[in-house]
Amino acid sequence: MDRPAPEEYQPPLRLWSHVWRVLLMLGISSLVWLPAADVEADRSELWWAVDVALGVVAFVLVFFRRRHPFAIAIVLALFGAVSGTAGGPAVLAAVSLATRRRWREIAVVGSLNFAAAQFFSTVTSKEDDSAWLILVANAIATGAMLGWGMYIGSRRELIWTLRNRAERAEAEQEARVGQARGNERARIAREMHDVLAHRISQISMYAGALAYREDLSTTEMRASAGVIRDRAHEALTDLRDVLGVLRDDTGERHSAPQPTYADLPCLVAEARDAGLRIELEDLVVQGDGGDKVPDGAGRTVYRIVQEGMTNARKHAPGAMLTVRIAGSPDDGIDVVLRNPLGFGPTQTPGAGLGLIGLTERAELRGGRLEARRDGSTFVLYGWIPWGT
Repeated sequence: MDRPAPEEYQPPLRLWSHVWRVLLMLGISSLVWLPAADVEADRSELWWAVDVALGVVAFVLVFFRRRHPFAIAIVLALFGAVSGTAGGPAVLAAVSLATRRRWREIAVVGSLNFAAAQFFSTVTSKEDDSAWLILVANAIATGAMLGWGMYIGSRRELIWTLRNRAERAEAEQEARVGQARGNERARIAREMHDVLAHRISQISMYAGALAYREDLSTTEMRASAGVIRDRAHEALTDLRDVLGVLRDDTGERHSAPQPTYADLPCLVAEARDAGLRIELEDLVVQGDGGDKVPDGAGRTVYRIVQEGMTNARKHAPGAMLTVRIAGSPDDGIDVVLRNPLGFGPTQTPGAGLGLIGLTERAELRGGRLEARRDGSTFVLYGWIPWGT
């Protein structure tokens, strides 16, 4: 991540922040000016007055150090060459500039502050003061001042970086949770369509027969109504099973297991009982150890066949549907459904999302699904990897 600008990690200045900084500046100015005040007064009363005046101006200018940090630090450093009372503001401005950790600015301001401190100390020193001691003291003070400022800036940037990373991680986590919820809703929607479309199409077919058949006896009417009732009950049961996915985090289980490849013959037999003309050719070769088709792959194949039955019942009622399934653990599973094209638009409502959902399901398993016309025949072809 790029290094942030100093303005981004500088904390806001509140009332107490200003108060303790002013007190600190007054303390530093007192330590610098009081020992030199008598010397200034003895040499020139004008110098004494200029020192105090520049100190007042410095205390005002230092409040603008965040707007113009480099310029203010240079001006206050120059003030410090002739004004002891400007020493406090000059130190604060230099420390504030050092928090930005820009080496060119630090080098210029540090050199000016050291030169100003050395000049002021020399002209206000007494005869018995050691020049070397003054030089070393000013060097140490200047180095400590700049070092403290760089430490504060480094700590502020570190805290800002950690906080920014935490906020980004939290935002990314929320995005992942939202994506997971979206994927789960899409999965539930696919399950609801695959499970219910088959049942509802059967109900629609029987109800349509009742609407057009006027020659049915009371017994036949009652039998057809019973079939519709049974299919409606099965649809409600399937709906409860699918919605059980939403309660997985509570430890509850579905009232019925999810279909697998072994349930495919039952699906075909049920469709034949409902009047669908269907032929199933199962050419799946089991593994050398007698391995069965994995549940995940088998469930996908089951849903493809189920959707093919639903489409045939809706768009080509009465036509022959042929289902051919072949495969092995090495080659995967091929599913081919063929039925003649119907005549005219279907009377059964639908959103047209069945094949879209199945395509997504197949791709999530690493397979593929495609639907096409082959002359007067509708072909639904899918390939599903054996997987686990």
